[in-house]
Amino acid sequence: MMNKITIEAVYATAEYQFLWQGKVNEGTTARQGLLQSDLPKQFPDVNFQLAPIGIFGKKVNNDYILCEWDRIEVYRPLMIDPKENRRRRAAHKS
Repeated sequence: MMNKITIEAVYATAEYQFLWQGKVNEGTTARQGLLQSDLPKQFPDVNFQLAPIGIFGKKVNNDYILCEWDRIEVYRPLMIDPKENRRRRAAHKS
C-alpha cells in the first residue's frame, strides 16, 4: 500500500481565494497533485495543465516531487508589469 501525504492547492481570482486540502500518494509530482485537487472542477476555464505553479512562493517544475504539507500555488498572468505599476503610482502621487 502506498503512503499518503497531505498537500494543499490554492488558486486566487481578483475576488477570492480557493484552498483545497487533500491526500495524494507519496512520489506525486506538483502537476499531478494539482490535477488531482478540486481546482480543475472549481475553475473549469483555467488551463491547469499549463498554468505556472510554485510551492510556497517559489516557482517549480512540473516534475517537482511533493512533500508533506506542500502548498501548490497556481500563478495567473500579470495584467500589468510590476515596474510599470510602481511608476504609475509614483507619478500619480507627485
